[in-house]
Amino acid sequence: MCLAGLAIIACKEEPKDYVTFSGKITNPNSDSLYVFQGRNYNKTLKVNEDGTFNDTLKVNTGIYMIYDGNEQTAVYLKNGAEINMTIDTKQFDESVKFTGKGSESSNYLAEKALFQEDLINPGLFDYEKEEFTKEVEKIQSKMNSFLAEREAGLDSLLLANEKSTISQFTPGITGAYEQQKMQAEMRAKQFADLIGKPAPNFNFENVKGGKTTLADLKGKYTYIDVWATWCGPCIREIPYLKELEKDMHDKNIQFVSISVDDGRGYKNDAAAAREGWIKMVADKDLGGIQLLSDAGWKADFIQGFKINSIPRFLLLDPKGNVVDADAKRPSSPKLKEYLNGLENM
Repeated sequence: MCLAGLAIIACKEEPKDYVTFSGKITNPNSDSLYVFQGRNYNKTLKVNEDGTFNDTLKVNTGIYMIYDGNEQTAVYLKNGAEINMTIDTKQFDESVKFTGKGSESSNYLAEKALFQEDLINPGLFDYEKEEFTKEVEKIQSKMNSFLAEREAGLDSLLLANEKSTISQFTPGITGAYEQQKMQAEMRAKQFADLIGKPAPNFNFENVKGGKTTLADLKGKYTYIDVWATWCGPCIREIPYLKELEKDMHDKNIQFVSISVDDGRGYKNDAAAAREGWIKMVADKDLGGIQLLSDAGWKADFIQGFKINSIPRFLLLDPKGNVVDADAKRPSSPKLKEYLNGLENM
């Protein structure tokens, strides 16, 4: 009996001190994947010509980001796991799927990313306090339900972290709301000297060909979206901007988007950034007038409006003068009413 017991112990598989990470990328954006966790960890994985990859990673348990070109997804890694990931970059977030030993937590993160896309209206901070509070209560309830329905398969460390994060949501976002209100007042004072003055001129590349100047836009009100392809909050405004354009197509207003893509998110490669801009305009079927800042953030137009964070929205009158140097976002419930109230709209 003792010998048999020893044999069983001897044959027991030792826990692996690494993660086996494999998978297949359909329509890959790059010939490599980048595994990243802040300053703690980074590794580049080779992607074969057929889109497959296979490697081992020695990690500390936790959430890591996987980058394929300018796209990214989260994965939960723990030594001993054997995770297989499949993605079609044409529908990146919607197609991410993990299988294999220890994949449950990664699938949770993928589902959570989709869940969060429409969870919070980007215009939430434009709500009045009472309406804001009611909306936050609804969001908190949805978050609690989402986790409760999926917690059974989660790693204990991730589960504890998710519960802690959710418990801090309401006080955190309420504090951010109050801070945003104060910052809005400060920005209004900061940009007050621009109101009524001519906007700085520009001569930017138009995605349809040629260049477009500020003079070309005179004759109508101009609502300008300053954005970049790598900017998540910018991307989240796109559906609202499309809806606004549709609702106001017969009004005396035009919609212009100016990308400041200058290499950030593309390994500082300006040419790659330009191609990424062209691709996103096509992939997301962006309307309006699509322009690319010739000098990124350093262009006179961008500097003239003191733009150091995006998205940023501007409103010019038909003569090219500044109406609002920090206009409300397309997602704001107040923007459409404000625009319709403008003279000669």
